[in-house]
Amino acid sequence: MLQATNVSLRFGDKKLFEDVNIKFTPGNCYGLIGANGAGKSTFLKVLSGDVEPQSGHISLGKDERLAVLEQDHFAYEEQEVLQTVIMGHKRLFEVMNEKDAIYAKGEFTEEDGMRAAELEGEFAEMNGWEAESDAAILLKGLGIHEDLHTKRMAELNGSEKVKVLLAQALFGNPDILLLDEPTNHLDILAIQWLEEFLINFKNTVIVVSHDRHFLNKVCTHIADVDFGKIEMYVGNYDFWYESSQLALQMAKDQNKKKEEKIKELQNFVARFSANASKSKQATSRKKMLDNITLDDIKPSSRRYPYVAFTPDREIGNDLLRVDGISKTIDGVKVLDNVSFTLNPYDKVAFVGRNELAKSVLLDILAGEMEPDEGTFSWGVTTSQSYFPKDNAKYFEENDKTLVEWLRQYSPDDQTETFLRGFLGRMLFSGEEALKKANVLSGGEKVRCMLSKMMLSNSNVIILDEPTNHLDLESIQSLNNGLIKFKGSILFTSHDQQFVNSIANRLIEITPSGIVDKEMSYDEYVADRKLQKQIAEMYEGVKG
Repeated sequence: MLQATNVSLRFGDKKLFEDVNIKFTPGNCYGLIGANGAGKSTFLKVLSGDVEPQSGHISLGKDERLAVLEQDHFAYEEQEVLQTVIMGHKRLFEVMNEKDAIYAKGEFTEEDGMRAAELEGEFAEMNGWEAESDAAILLKGLGIHEDLHTKRMAELNGSEKVKVLLAQALFGNPDILLLDEPTNHLDILAIQWLEEFLINFKNTVIVVSHDRHFLNKVCTHIADVDFGKIEMYVGNYDFWYESSQLALQMAKDQNKKKEEKIKELQNFVARFSANASKSKQATSRKKMLDNITLDDIKPSSRRYPYVAFTPDREIGNDLLRVDGISKTIDGVKVLDNVSFTLNPYDKVAFVGRNELAKSVLLDILAGEMEPDEGTFSWGVTTSQSYFPKDNAKYFEENDKTLVEWLRQYSPDDQTETFLRGFLGRMLFSGEEALKKANVLSGGEKVRCMLSKMMLSNSNVIILDEPTNHLDLESIQSLNNGLIKFKGSILFTSHDQQFVNSIANRLIEITPSGIVDKEMSYDEYVADRKLQKQIAEMYEGVKG
């Protein structure tokens, strides 16, 4: 069990936490949520002991081991991959090294023999003889092939290093597992494997993530960091979000009879309970949901942006035709004879492992880059608005206020009141609208870009990883706005819930060409999983 008692923490004059009392118990997975800057990652560091609170204390159960997902991807460059994973269990790794050092001695004394016997006993108690095979199983599950297990970490690419460090945190069945954005840089199959691992994990997990699908799959509880406090709620992220919205609606309608409110709550809980999966974790969550009372549901003090794209005209008969586009970047051909036709009102997600290929294609279609070969043509009734993955050029060396910044993208010379309205939708109200464009955080830049796009009234929206840098509230608002959009969308995203709820068509960019599918993202993921299983079976037969 992990417990925070009267924990308070300040940085300068900024209060992050004050008198936080919270308990994390075995068998549960806690999703730690909060707006950007609320202190989620800092609270994980407080729990792990990396940051000392000004007051209060953290207590861990006797003899319990806590494991943390390492954030420094270059911390183990000279270590072998398999050894890096085993280092996740610090005491086991120390015993292995001391034991090996004793056996490597030229002269073996009686004292050495006694010490070796002690170490062997401790080694066996920690399942040391299975350490390498257990580490290898974790690596394989996350997609790290056996050929890489004896390589140095320095020889791996960024995505592979992330997976090894995740395996390190999971290794050795820790009593408490702290994970800060564990799905970053993971592919679909690795995320699925991690979801199943955590669903079946019997100890305590505390996770920070902007991936709503992941939080919904693994979490039994949500711990909400808000105004220096942390409130605990039963259920996954969707349940927390919907219940907080329901509570807000109830609070606004004070005249509604309590009996009607209770009935509304019962219907709400029943709907979420019925949607629980059949895993042990979800079944446990369902029982807890059934016991929720009206007093347990509280409105959130969260501020949500208002995202609404309104096209100024309908799309005609033609949307987009792409013929034989090819592009080479730094000597590597990232697009090779790409062709497809999009229909009016298609909402297309571009998927595939090659991130550069997807970004280059969207850059070309948005007119930001010229293809080496091939052509594309937009329908005459279309107008496009583009959100690039890298938006730095819009803000660097720009000392305009946000009102002035937005005015340069206004089709007419709009009044300050009008422009402030668009900025206000994205939470830049009052003095916030007078911030300088060149001092914005990553999330603030994204919200400004969305204001710019809303102002354009385009009927085609092109988005390259728009959820990067956004907090969960902004992601939810953008997601809702794109679902309601009456035009066409071309986009990329690693957010599974985002893609699944928006796209009606998927185009996968592969080394051998385009795979065009009219299916949901969930169906695509299931199909990919099946393909992997078939490939593994075939590989086993060959072996």
